[in-house]
Amino acid sequence: MKSDIEIAREAKLKKISEIAKEIGIDEEYIEPYGKFIAKVNLNFLKKISERKDGKLILVTAITPTPAGEGKTTTSIGLSMALNKLGKKSIVTLREPSLGPVFGIKGGAAGGGYSQVLPMENINLHFTGDIHAISSAHNLISAVIDSHIKFGNELKINPAKVFWKRTMDMNDRALRQIVVGLGGNTNGLPREDGFIITAASEIMAILCLAKDLKDLKERLGNIVLAESFDKKLIKVRDLKIEGALTVLLKDAIKPNLVQTIENTPAFIHGGPFANIAHGTNSIISTKMALKLADYVVTEAGFAADLGAEKYLDFVTQVANFNVNAVVLVATIKALKYHGGVNKNDLSKENVDAMLKGMDNLKTHIENLKLYNVPVVVALNVFPTDTENELKAFSNNCNAPHAFLRAFQMGSEGAIDLAKLVTENISETPHTPIVNFNMSIEEKLETLATKIYRAKKVIYTDKAKSKLKFLKRHGFENLPVIVAKTQSSISDDPKKINAPKNYDFTIRDFELSAGAGFVVALAGEIMRMPGLSKIPNATNIDIDEDGNIIGLS
Repeated sequence: MKSDIEIAREAKLKKISEIAKEIGIDEEYIEPYGKFIAKVNLNFLKKISERKDGKLILVTAITPTPAGEGKTTTSIGLSMALNKLGKKSIVTLREPSLGPVFGIKGGAAGGGYSQVLPMENINLHFTGDIHAISSAHNLISAVIDSHIKFGNELKINPAKVFWKRTMDMNDRALRQIVVGLGGNTNGLPREDGFIITAASEIMAILCLAKDLKDLKERLGNIVLAESFDKKLIKVRDLKIEGALTVLLKDAIKPNLVQTIENTPAFIHGGPFANIAHGTNSIISTKMALKLADYVVTEAGFAADLGAEKYLDFVTQVANFNVNAVVLVATIKALKYHGGVNKNDLSKENVDAMLKGMDNLKTHIENLKLYNVPVVVALNVFPTDTENELKAFSNNCNAPHAFLRAFQMGSEGAIDLAKLVTENISETPHTPIVNFNMSIEEKLETLATKIYRAKKVIYTDKAKSKLKFLKRHGFENLPVIVAKTQSSISDDPKKINAPKNYDFTIRDFELSAGAGFVVALAGEIMRMPGLSKIPNATNIDIDEDGNIIGLS
């Protein structure tokens, strides 16, 4: 089969103005970035705000494995197939981060015959949204150090600055650093560090903001540091929320592109799902819902992370209703959860697959707690055998369809599209946590009902931070659990369907601007590192300007 980039270059793209016109976006609201990419002015959302929303389909997956599951490919293929069935569909996705693109994962624009295009632009600098977020984030860091140097009127304690610097690249050497070296001219030396831009609170804020006013308000609420007299220092104390909003004035506008079959796609924002909420912007999804009969959106990582956060948090912030959930699985992933070594996943092993289906069944049961229909998409690979596929069908306890969108585009997702339209719910889904619960009540609910733990245990550090949050009035904020994506539990080694264990919260972090508290379970990496042989070694460009090796 041809490479992703070869397939992408053979696609016949329409001008983005045509795509916009087909879904009813007037030309005056389109801001083109070349022929095939455009931003949509926020005034258009105001114009269509009274329209009825279409149906919202959330795509999630079983617990990730080294074999990959293919949520983005599924989301794109499903949206294209819905259009082929005569429905009006738009897919909404997150923007790729340069760190994973040049690191280990590669691009995030789908694959095979189920891609969003132009994939080179999307996977690289795109419309500059992530760079704008990096600039805004680092402006805060620069102003903090400048304020400390020039008198420190706010009495910021340099040892209590919570705000790290950021860049959109994997670089483990920058996780812990010292800034301000070189004498008084360069400021006060203090410990600092870098996080990747996708982990920035500003990324989460951009994706949760409803408009420019809300964006500015949230930016002002970011808690940066503690003063010597134990007061919290916020962005608005530095009087720079306006400047930050100026840097983000274009980044907040949704990006319109198209799939390989010319289905409209909004790609906007990219927060991590094991640190933040892990889905594209509220603004882009809201706009899509006003323009389409069916909107397909993707949540990061597995259902216990991205889908839980979407169903319990994002939908309550945005006033969305999820009408159906598509749960993606693969035979290889099920065999991995059944105990098969990653080097042997291509070999037939029905018994291991059936054992690994406990992971799938757990996610199905969890999603049904939200009173939402669940459809399973089995992403079929060439190595899957007839015996394995038959055994899967006989033992899957939910409506399911075999998906071959990677190999066949929309044709390979028609069965899934039909199944989804047959399982759409008209009644609102029900979150299992609400914003009025205490932090402990929220965590107890998630740990016992979603993660299948026996109880929640708090370290002394977490207990101390919990007192800090309550003292400053943040005890009723929504909770985002930051934990490993490799297990339903807090231990990456516990594969398949662990239960009746102790779920440990080791610390809390405050994201007051985004409007949530992060509960840290286990070690979570905010600045990834490159592997011994990073994906960057595969990427090149020829003398004619053609990119090679990007996927």
